[in-house]
Amino acid sequence: MGQIEQGLERALRTRPVPASTEARLRFLLASHGRSTRQVATVLEVSQRTVQRWVTKKPGARRPPGPLQVQAIEEAVLARWQPRIRARRRAQAEAEGFVFHTRARFGFAAPAGSSDDPRVRWITQDLPGEVARELFAARDAGAGEQQQTVILARALGHAYFREWGRRAHGLHIAFSDIEFADFSIG
Repeated sequence: MGQIEQGLERALRTRPVPASTEARLRFLLASHGRSTRQVATVLEVSQRTVQRWVTKKPGARRPPGPLQVQAIEEAVLARWQPRIRARRRAQAEAEGFVFHTRARFGFAAPAGSSDDPRVRWITQDLPGEVARELFAARDAGAGEQQQTVILARALGHAYFREWGRRAHGLHIAFSDIEFADFSIG
């Protein structure tokens, strides 16, 4: 998962996801009515394996392996705050969001200008259509590169060209993203 995807996920949540594997397993059990069978089905392991992970008996407990820890994390992320995520997404698509980033920016400009890429901190309000385009691309399975292109185009228009008031024809290069955060509402 790239920086943009992580930033979008953080923006859609209001509470942190459980950090430990044990807490994540407790969440999965609670969301499936304490049924180890249902959790086992979700994680594609046996019911007995889930029972070994959550037992309180000393010596009988077995921690999940790295692949199972990954599956547990993905299952929790898919089920964490679904209504809040939908509401925050709708709010971003309607009202826009604030994009915070530190990345390398450069641009193609006329001779004599400073067009070399350099690291910049940028915080910029972006409209709802950018959020709609970004979420649509993410839903279609777009990778980090396509999401970067969407944000580069939006930042070029809003930040560098001041919503079309200057620097017409300026093409933005946006790369080496150190972090990408989104503020909704």
